[in-house]
Amino acid sequence: LVFERATDEATWSEMYARLCRKMMERISHDVQDDGIKNADGKPIAGGQLFRKYLLNRCQEDFERGWAQKENSAAAALSKATEDEATAKANAGKEGVGEGELYSDEYYAAQKAKRRGLGLIRFIGELFKLQMLTERIMHECVKKLLGNVENPEEEEIESLCKLMTTVGQILDTAKAHAHMDVYFARMKELTKSPSVNSRMAFMLQVRSMLC
Repeated sequence: LVFERATDEATWSEMYARLCRKMMERISHDVQDDGIKNADGKPIAGGQLFRKYLLNRCQEDFERGWAQKENSAAAALSKATEDEATAKANAGKEGVGEGELYSDEYYAAQKAKRRGLGLIRFIGELFKLQMLTERIMHECVKKLLGNVENPEEEEIESLCKLMTTVGQILDTAKAHAHMDVYFARMKELTKSPSVNSRMAFMLQVRSMLC
C-alpha cells in the first residue's frame, strides 16, 4: 500500500521514503520469510526482509514500466484515428464535453507516465536515506541513458527527475568517470533531432543543477 501511494503521489515521495525507513528500523526480527535467504542460507528477517521486498518491488516496477509504457503508447496511437473521427463528428453537437474526446487509452498512458515519474522520484528518495546503493542508482541512470539515438520523452523526463533528486550525491570523487559519461550523453541528447525543445531545455537545466 505504501509503495502504491508513493508512486502515485510523487509530491510526497520524501515522506513515504522516510516512512519506509522507519518501518525498516522498527519491524520485529521475528517476522521472517523462509523462502528468502541471505548469503549464509539463513532466512532474512525483520527490517531487512521489508527492505528486500521493497527493493524487489522497485526493481520489478522499474523494469516492467518500460513494457507498460510502450503498450500504453501503442494502444493510444492505434486509437488516435478513431478519437479524431469522433471529435469531428461531435464538433457540431451541443453539450459535448472536452473529456468525452479522450479515449481510455489516453488516460491509461497518462497514468502510466505519472506513476513512472513517481517511481523514479521515490527510488531517488530511498537512495538518499541509504536504503538503495550507489550501484543501483548508476544502473538506473544507465538504463535511462541507454537510448541516445531515438530516446522516448518519458525516458528523458525520468532521467532529469532522477538526476535532480540524487545527482549531487552521486557526483563523488570515485564516480567522476561515470558522471562525465552521463553528462556527455545528456549533452548529446540535446543535439538530437528527435528531442523536442522542451526536453532539450530540461536536460540543459539538469546538467547545470547537478
